[in-house]
Amino acid sequence: MDLLTNEAEEVIEQKEMILQLRSRIEEILKNYRPVMNGEIYLSGEDVCKMLHISKRTLQQYRDDNILPHIQIGGKIIYKESDILTILEKNYISNNTNNQF
Repeated sequence: MDLLTNEAEEVIEQKEMILQLRSRIEEILKNYRPVMNGEIYLSGEDVCKMLHISKRTLQQYRDDNILPHIQIGGKIIYKESDILTILEKNYISNNTNNQF
């Protein structure tokens, strides 16, 4: 019966697998968005990244009632479905039949 040590090939392979799994789990958790009743809620930072806008622009969209939001205490969140609906409503297609 062989004694397994930290230098044993099997132990090294298992450690590498554990490190890979840990890295993958950390990546999943970084992008994880909890779902409540089928709805995904986004932070202001998430919305800014999604729309490629600044925090100030996001605040202006709230002030101008462009983006619906939920404020609980000092925390503001946004329904992902509301953001997608607004994007669809404001979509402008360039597929017009221009005749020259």
